[in-house]
Amino acid sequence: MLYYNYKIVTSPEMGEIITAFLGQLGFDTFETTEKGVDAYISNRDNTKAVQEEVERLKEQFNFEYDVEEIAEQNWNAQWEASFKPVVVRDFCAVRASFHEPIPTVQFELVINPKMAFGTGHHETTFMVMDVMQGLDFEGKRVFDYGCGTGILAILASKLGATVIDAVDIENESYLNTIENAAINQVHNINTFEGTIEAIEGKDYDVILANINRNVILATLSELKSKLAEAGKLIISGFLKEDEAILRQACTEN
Repeated sequence: MLYYNYKIVTSPEMGEIITAFLGQLGFDTFETTEKGVDAYISNRDNTKAVQEEVERLKEQFNFEYDVEEIAEQNWNAQWEASFKPVVVRDFCAVRASFHEPIPTVQFELVINPKMAFGTGHHETTFMVMDVMQGLDFEGKRVFDYGCGTGILAILASKLGATVIDAVDIENESYLNTIENAAINQVHNINTFEGTIEAIEGKDYDVILANINRNVILATLSELKSKLAEAGKLIISGFLKEDEAILRQACTEN
């Protein structure tokens, strides 16, 4: 998918405020820079209304910015050049097919990401895997919402889940999840391309939603409707500054 990078020049303090506003507009990735903050938004979400709102924020908070088009890249080629295995304590390890096996962990995942997101390097993916260590997946039904490479769905299967439904809006992620499941000899993941509406199943024992603040907030009531009584919903992919609004939304639901 094509992305745009809004390169914003501002102070660190103001950057945090601007980031909070941009997160509500559909920007889903942020990077602090020496000059301010880089904010990324997909071509699908970079509407005229969003562009006009950014201009309004510029006038309100007195910052400058440039917009840079980020072309689609072969992330796999870049990844192979720099990727090192990720080890989550003695629980699990994530490596590529060209790495040597890692025998010192309980579970080993082989992930070849191509254009999809989710190798364990990102803090949110790492943290969700770490949390999964303390959950009971044996015989459980699991929903991986925004599956990316399928890394969390695959780990859930290895932890004993019987049925896993995985969905992602990106075609690359849909295909990559299927491929990575086969590489890891996991055969109980039902993969769907689309939004949450593509999933008809209900009463999941565990829902893993490692996605972003806006999508979580927009679909929280639907996630609730799919969660079994006493089920576990794991949400991640948002900033520390968003914790209060996420807690409030979860309480309301």
